[in-house]
Amino acid sequence: MVRIPAGSFAMGCGGDCPMEDAKPVHEVALDGFWMDETPVTNGEFQKFAGSAGYQTIAERIPKAADYPDVPTDKLVAGSAVFTPQDVGLLNPYAWWTFTPGASWRHTEGSKSPESAQHRADYPVIHVAFEDAASYCRWSGKDLPTEAQYEYAARGGLVGKRYAWGDDLKPKGKWMANNWQGSFPKQDLGDDGFKGLSPVKAFPKNGYGLYDMAGNVWQWCKDWYRPDTYATRLKTGGKVSNPQGPASGADPTEPGIAKRVQRGGSFLCNEKYCVRYLVGSRGRGAVDSGASNLGFRCVKSGD
Repeated sequence: MVRIPAGSFAMGCGGDCPMEDAKPVHEVALDGFWMDETPVTNGEFQKFAGSAGYQTIAERIPKAADYPDVPTDKLVAGSAVFTPQDVGLLNPYAWWTFTPGASWRHTEGSKSPESAQHRADYPVIHVAFEDAASYCRWSGKDLPTEAQYEYAARGGLVGKRYAWGDDLKPKGKWMANNWQGSFPKQDLGDDGFKGLSPVKAFPKNGYGLYDMAGNVWQWCKDWYRPDTYATRLKTGGKVSNPQGPASGADPTEPGIAKRVQRGGSFLCNEKYCVRYLVGSRGRGAVDSGASNLGFRCVKSGD
């Protein structure tokens, strides 16, 4: 783990940032904490799953009582896998396929040629919020708050667009694993990777942390609300160690409980998502994972 010093920062997405839920920018103070150097890897998650006998949500067969309108033969274990498609950007569901057998063990499904066993240094994916929180508890850690994640991602830089500065490609060098090419049709892999990359494949930030932008989305412990920052600012002055709202709400999908996700993923690009911007926010349903979603842990104290 890497020690993140106590300090204050301007939280949120300023300037010409198009994400309204990441505004307004406001002052936040945090105590020092420790954060995992990289997202949790397949190798690390394997130790947990083996030791604790843990089965992720993607590996569990859904209960008929929870889905009374779904035929029994359709209740199968699996997860959402990104599938390149020659479609426009208006329907994000078009490039996601529920794939039976897909989980952190077999990321493309039960017949996947790539297994976690052979990709030990890749970030674990297909983990739901419960899975990530369970791992952190097992390891004596916790999921980061949204404020901790952004503060750590900034790496000591002030008011910058990205975790490494204001230029997407300083001196022509890719600094994170994102999408190059026509999305969602073809990832050209100009950054060296089509799809996921191993952890530490790109430069670390000012605090010595890897993959704080791009590669995989990462779970935070905060409930998601689009008005979190506006509500927080009404309290006036600097906010210390914010824990997020008491409950979540996403007007675009009422009734679905969501937590904050941070960092963006290998699917983000300048025309879609763009959430490798260090002040931007994401969110996801707590009961599901995906092929671009992972996590890392933090620990408080000295």
